[in-house]
Amino acid sequence: MTAPAVPERPNILFLMTDQHRTDTLGAYGNEQASTPVLDELARSGTRFDRWYTPTAICTPARASLLTGQAPFRHRVLANHERNVGYVEDLDDHAFTFAGALREQGYNTGLVGKWHAGTDKNAATFGFDGPDLPGWHNPVDDEDYLAYLAENNLPPYEISDRIRGTLPNGGPGNLLAARLHQPAQATFEYYLATRTIELLERYAADGARDGTPFFLQLNFFGPHLPYIVPDHYFDLVDPDTIELPRSIAETFEGKPPVQRNYSAHWTFDTMPIEVTRKLIAVYWGYVTLIDEQIGRVMDALERLGLTDETAVFFTSDHGEFTGSHRLHDKGPAMYEDIYRTAGLLRVPGCPAGQVRTEFVSLLDCTATILELAGIDPSQAVDSRSLLPLVRGEAVPWPEDIVCEFHGHHFPYPQRMLREDRYKLVVNPDSVNELYDLQGDPAELINVYRHPEMTDVRVRMLQRLYSLLRERGDNFYHWMTTMYDVGEVDHDPSQSGLDETTYRGAAALR
Repeated sequence: MTAPAVPERPNILFLMTDQHRTDTLGAYGNEQASTPVLDELARSGTRFDRWYTPTAICTPARASLLTGQAPFRHRVLANHERNVGYVEDLDDHAFTFAGALREQGYNTGLVGKWHAGTDKNAATFGFDGPDLPGWHNPVDDEDYLAYLAENNLPPYEISDRIRGTLPNGGPGNLLAARLHQPAQATFEYYLATRTIELLERYAADGARDGTPFFLQLNFFGPHLPYIVPDHYFDLVDPDTIELPRSIAETFEGKPPVQRNYSAHWTFDTMPIEVTRKLIAVYWGYVTLIDEQIGRVMDALERLGLTDETAVFFTSDHGEFTGSHRLHDKGPAMYEDIYRTAGLLRVPGCPAGQVRTEFVSLLDCTATILELAGIDPSQAVDSRSLLPLVRGEAVPWPEDIVCEFHGHHFPYPQRMLREDRYKLVVNPDSVNELYDLQGDPAELINVYRHPEMTDVRVRMLQRLYSLLRERGDNFYHWMTTMYDVGEVDHDPSQSGLDETTYRGAAALR
């Protein structure tokens, strides 16, 4: 099979949402979804059905995309807003795809959510575009306020707040609200407008001297709180919402932190009808974003750039929205927050593909580099997706490792996901094993079930070997606590008892 021709040094448009569930998109099976733009991107490109985030939290995931390094390697492990002592910015000498692209003559722009560091912003790494820090729509930003004034649009104002009650009796986190602005005044519309303006500038540069571009549009939504105008707030009838099966979560046999997180997010203080409404508003928020992506895609077509521009769509991680009686994300490595949408359309490549290999947000980094004709191996934990997008049958790992380091507090976890089973190691708590074939909602932890002994041991040993290969020191805990098989190194790291352990590595 001859690989299709990909344009030399194509433009790259990277579309990214925040905290976005896969099951909100028609392309991923939601028959009630109103997402025609992203559905068309799936139809005209490649849809990845097993696309995972390296970690389900904003800043570490975004730093991984920027560097092509797993979080344990780049060491930016938590969001600034809840940081409890971790490093908050990448090292001054860290490799980034943005720097590599600029060295190759690309224009590089980023509009929207940055959140890949604290003191260093997008401009630090060579991106054009407005500086928009923070975790949610910064509606007091000067450029946004100027946009409202220039277009005679009303200011931000909300009502109909949805929130629960905290264990201390205080009001819970804001989960959703009705926005008293037209769509044209929303932050999402503003971001699309600024993206189109930068796209027009880059198109002019390309027409003048052939300069290619990389342009990233990062929406702050549909991250909670879901704050949208009337049309989107009421778009979906809550009575038509089918609740997730994991709403039946009891937390029996699960790490206690999950029950604590449920209390933190006040799930049980709200009627189930409120949960249906939250899901309905969340879907409405996704529709608003889909429409704004449509405006950008229309501009790409108007400027004659469609056939020379690769287009990515993904998210930094998912969202619970009531699944497992939780909201937001946190120390629970369920599919709801680790599996995300991944769409990629590359000119000259087959349309309408569905790939089932385990791939990662991390793999975007090497893919971007290869598209630009740059050595992708500089993204050390990333693997280019181009062979899959070209429709090739290539060897690919049959499992994937994800990690977590904490959010409100340090909480290390590692996950191994394979075709049928998922293993989660929680060093200070209960380990988890799920049979995703028989229990896709991940309600029953079968880690201690006797009939799962062989699966548990096999996956512990596989995870152990993968962590050692990567250089992730989490494996040290596993060495002494679990059946990881025969050890060929001195786990004490003392170098004083090398003859106790077999293997050449112990004798070096």
